[in-house]
Amino acid sequence: MQKLVERFITYIKTDTQSDPESQTTPSTEKQWNLARFLAEELQQIGMEEVTIDENSYVMATLPSNVDYEVPTIGFIAHFDTSPDFSGENVNPQFIENYDGSDIVLNKEKNIVLSPSYFEDLLLYKGQTIITTDGTTLLGADDKAGIAEIVTAMEYLIQHPEIKHGKIRVGFTPDEEIGRGAHKFDVEKFGADWAYTMDGSQIGELEYESFNAAMAKVYFKGKSVHPGYAKNKMVNSLLIANKFISMLPENEIPQETSGREGFFHVMDITGDIENTTVQLIIRDHDRQLFEKRKETIKQIVEELNKTHKDAVTVEIKDQYFNMREKIEPVFHIVEVAEKAMKELGITPIIKPIRGGTDGSQLSFMGLPCPNIFAGGHNFHGKFEYVPVESLEKATQVIVNIAKLVAKK
Repeated sequence: MQKLVERFITYIKTDTQSDPESQTTPSTEKQWNLARFLAEELQQIGMEEVTIDENSYVMATLPSNVDYEVPTIGFIAHFDTSPDFSGENVNPQFIENYDGSDIVLNKEKNIVLSPSYFEDLLLYKGQTIITTDGTTLLGADDKAGIAEIVTAMEYLIQHPEIKHGKIRVGFTPDEEIGRGAHKFDVEKFGADWAYTMDGSQIGELEYESFNAAMAKVYFKGKSVHPGYAKNKMVNSLLIANKFISMLPENEIPQETSGREGFFHVMDITGDIENTTVQLIIRDHDRQLFEKRKETIKQIVEELNKTHKDAVTVEIKDQYFNMREKIEPVFHIVEVAEKAMKELGITPIIKPIRGGTDGSQLSFMGLPCPNIFAGGHNFHGKFEYVPVESLEKATQVIVNIAKLVAKK
């Protein structure tokens, strides 16, 4: 466990925040720092066929140690962190033998991680919890997954008595901006199926994701001196405000759960002449997803009746619900479920209210359910991960390898 934690801390102290406005892969140069480190580390622990390509995708192989045919499986995690919150100068704190009370992350700024608001904390009483210092995110999404995969591979290398087939590992950039799998070479990876270690609470096992799209809506106005603006000025900010008010009021992230979809306004920038609103569209049901995109277009049409074609929209699909690709090979979910149960972990099978690299990879020919990595409250200063969850996730990887190798 000590090696696992040390590895995790090393990873989170390297800033790898991605940038949605960048067109390069990786989207930020600093992601290369951890990618190169990981490639070297995989070689050092004894992995074979270690590669890092021109887009910073890292892959490696643990050869089979059985003399009969076994499916090749993979484990995948992403090394970028969210652009939503700073990942620079991460200063982790250790709360040992957590007693269920409030955790003061930053006394000076009065930032408190409280179970009265984050109830999941109470699941981990008596355990060691790693938190932020209240000024950055932690990076457990998804450096916890990387630490678990690398540690599991090192364990299997050091314990050749554990039988396993060929295992491939892959670490990707830019998952947080929806591009983690865009340049992933599925053929080169060469696995029959894989698992992303990118979930949250211990026990999570997910094979159903959102259908996802990004929309950018542009509003054009006319700037006139406000003292003489009657019947002349067109304020693009106010048109944008009308657009937002015309979205379904309760179909937003904070009002939805389970399989309920939503519209999420993420950014608004502009002035009188030009304003841009960015939002994401999410739904597990493909038909409802398409209907949501049509709703956006209809609102734009309605506004243009009044504002004379002042509004335009661009909608781009990001990924689709991986359930339709995983259900035909459902045994890969059952293997993970069995691996958890044998370790005393209760599987929590539920739809992802988000997306992982596995969403896209499944449609690229690599069926890829998602397994817990242990972290909570991703993308912000309240992020934390229990040490025991890191360990259990590592054990799940090892146990999956053992189960797949059984005749």
